[in-house]
Amino acid sequence: MEIKNILITGASRGIGQALFEKFSNAEGYFVCGIARSFSNEPDTFSEKTENRNCLRLGFDLSDFSEYPFLIKTISDFFPKGPILLVNNAGLLYYSAFENTTEDQFDETMKVNLKIPYFLIKKVLPLMDKNSHIVNVSSMGGFQGSQKYAGLSAYSASKGALAILTECLALELKPKGISVNCLCLGAVQTEMLTTAFPGYKAPVTPAEMASFIMDFGLNSHTVLNGVIVPLSLSNP
Repeated sequence: MEIKNILITGASRGIGQALFEKFSNAEGYFVCGIARSFSNEPDTFSEKTENRNCLRLGFDLSDFSEYPFLIKTISDFFPKGPILLVNNAGLLYYSAFENTTEDQFDETMKVNLKIPYFLIKKVLPLMDKNSHIVNVSSMGGFQGSQKYAGLSAYSASKGALAILTECLALELKPKGISVNCLCLGAVQTEMLTTAFPGYKAPVTPAEMASFIMDFGLNSHTVLNGVIVPLSLSNP
């Protein structure tokens, strides 16, 4: 587990929060978690111990004009070395195809595709050889998987994220940077509960975070451009 700099989006709830906490409670990592809601916290930085550093960064990733501030903050916080970037932030509107508005479609594509695209582009100059990008997609975006009504925009955006992963794996390979994608099935998050009230997922955010942590730290040594279906069940 050589990667020491960890950058996680959507770190204030669900899988992102669980992943942020796991890295924050492990020794030897510099962990930066990004979420808009962190802006409301009075103390965004805390030094856990001499060997553990954690930054809660309140930032709206859809405000691309402020990315220079974002990158400078990350650059000042991280020591030199490989970075693990987990593009975890996501948005889901549960809406029938006929009822989905242009605004809902555009916002879904912005959060689930455009933000990861341009965040990677801006973070790339900070990444050394052996850095790893993990894009968190969905089984809805995995080709050939069972699909569900009401998730057309969400599934399309997550499918596009998987294709982006394959493209970047090729383009960034000369830099020694690996890019992989996890297509998650049902995890008991707020987003799932909102879309499927009463549904009980077989996996908790903490359980999925443990897998992502291990995958992010280790799999890039043997995998690149791989789309991994990761589900005990659908959706």
